[in-house]
Amino acid sequence: MFVLTVDQIDSRGSEEDAVAGVLLERDAWRRDGAVLGPDRTAGDEFQLVYADAGGALAAALRLRRHGAWSVGIGAGEVRQPLPGTTGAARGEAFLAARTAVDAAKRAQHHLAVSAPDGAAAAGVSALIGLLLELRSRRSPEGWEVADLLDEGLSQAAAAERLGVTPQAVSLRARAAGTRLEHDAIPALVRALASLDVAP
Repeated sequence: MFVLTVDQIDSRGSEEDAVAGVLLERDAWRRDGAVLGPDRTAGDEFQLVYADAGGALAAALRLRRHGAWSVGIGAGEVRQPLPGTTGAARGEAFLAARTAVDAAKRAQHHLAVSAPDGAAAAGVSALIGLLLELRSRRSPEGWEVADLLDEGLSQAAAAERLGVTPQAVSLRARAAGTRLEHDAIPALVRALASLDVAP
C-alpha cells in the first residue's frame, strides 16, 4: 500500500490553515481512490492511504500542483483491517512515509518516495522529479490545454472551447509536454507499484 504524509511548506509564515481545506474535501479524496484519510496528524500535516500506486501518484501530483506541500510517499505493508483514521493505522508504509516527507522538505520539487528498497525508491523519486520539473515550466495556457486533454477532449475540441485555432492548441500542447506526460504516467505508476513488495 501507499501512504502519503503531507506537510505544509512554510506554515509558520502563513496564517492560512491549508490542512483544514483538504479535510473539507475528504469525500472527494475518497472518490479519487483514498482508502483512508485525509486526517490531520499534526498542526500543518495530514496523511492519506492508497491501495494502488496510480491513486497515490495522482494525489501527489495534485498536491504539488495546487498547494504549497512537501509530499512524502511511503510504500509497503499497512496492517489490516484498516482502522477509522490514519492516526490509528500502523505498518512499514507509515514509517516510510515519514522518512519520505522529511526528504521531500529538502528536495527540489518537495516530493520524495521511500520504501524498503531504498535504491529503487530513490530512482522512482528522481523519475517523478523529472515530471515535476516539466510541469513546473508549464505556462497557464499550457495548463489550460493539459486540463482539457485530461478531460478527454481532442485538440480540435479544446481549440473550440478555448476560442483559438487547432494549430495554437497543438503548439501549446507541445510546449507543455502533454504527450510526454501522458506517456510517462503509466511507466511511473508501474515503477511506484514495484516498490510495494509483500513481506
